[in-house]
Amino acid sequence: MSKIKVMTVFGTRPEAVKMAPLALELSRRPEFDAKCCVTAQHREMLDSVLNIFHVKPDYDLNIMQPRQTLSDITCKSLLGMEQVLEQAKPDLILVHGDTSTTFAGALAAFYHKIPVGHVEAGLRTYDKLSPYPEEMNRKLVGAIADLHFCPTARNRENLARENITSGVFVTGNTVIDALQTTVVKDFTFSEPILNQFDYAHQKVILITCHRRENYGRPMANIMTALRRIADAFPDTQLVYPVHLSPVVQESAKTYLGGHQRIHLIAPLSVDEMHNLMARCYLVMTDSGGLQEEAPALGKPVLVLRRETERPEAVEAGTVRLAGVEEENIFRLAAQLLSDREEYQRMARAVNPYGDGQACRRIAGAIAWHFGQRPQPPEAFGG
Repeated sequence: MSKIKVMTVFGTRPEAVKMAPLALELSRRPEFDAKCCVTAQHREMLDSVLNIFHVKPDYDLNIMQPRQTLSDITCKSLLGMEQVLEQAKPDLILVHGDTSTTFAGALAAFYHKIPVGHVEAGLRTYDKLSPYPEEMNRKLVGAIADLHFCPTARNRENLARENITSGVFVTGNTVIDALQTTVVKDFTFSEPILNQFDYAHQKVILITCHRRENYGRPMANIMTALRRIADAFPDTQLVYPVHLSPVVQESAKTYLGGHQRIHLIAPLSVDEMHNLMARCYLVMTDSGGLQEEAPALGKPVLVLRRETERPEAVEAGTVRLAGVEEENIFRLAAQLLSDREEYQRMARAVNPYGDGQACRRIAGAIAWHFGQRPQPPEAFGG
């Protein structure tokens, strides 16, 4: 049989973390002719992930520009993908999650009548403006895609409610596969302060906060709560790798700057972030991916958002929704910092997002779809 020509398409650091293990899995398997295309919607942060996983793109659209808008990203990606698809003529395009690159990649493939596989399919908040623009991006890609690789059974159920029942596979999340590569015992951080902490006796809190829907009052509330936490608990060290967004940079400096135990540092590479997560006490974040990664490392997560498209983690007990109000954020963090039993209850809960075999299942599902294996892979979770 001829090889299946599969192209992975991604453009941001979070996508790269979750797609790099899959790109490597496809390249190792003899039934695939695997290619990789990046839009470089995020340039530097994307490149660091590619280097860590030793992934070399076959096509690089290099679209990033200062203060780019969502329209800039979508239009440049769509036009750039047109030339790539005409040249490569893949049998299947794989996109991930919910970014503007994801939507543009899926739409470009549709325009060329090329089937689309959606990795991390079926996540929903049912509020098209939160997270923005991610919720609408993933719904649009879901309507275009032919194969849907869901991390959990809940995601499959979300798709079924939208009458998407064909080509749906429950695989687990590829980010759990990624942790097997990135987390190592004797890791040295490039940021000196991270090598100086006594992780066994100090409660290091890892923070990320950057989502557009949190701009303004929500972000001010979050950061005011974080400063209160640092003031109230002298055994804590708060580490905040600050996103490059000028809005986020300004807010972080205004509300958190100048505190002895709040460390505003540059964004970390994926391996540094994963290793810091493995050593920290608690994660407070408005990120999506950290809600999946931290529980795999036994770390409780407080989500700095009003809702989450990952309710499985809330139900499993690995994640709690803290919202964006100062008092609630402070109360939940204080509980985990002072109640050891409550902390252990979250830390020991079973991660519902994967077993490190998602890439194998996705590759097997593609091979089965194209008639190169007799049955589909087993579903994650039984």
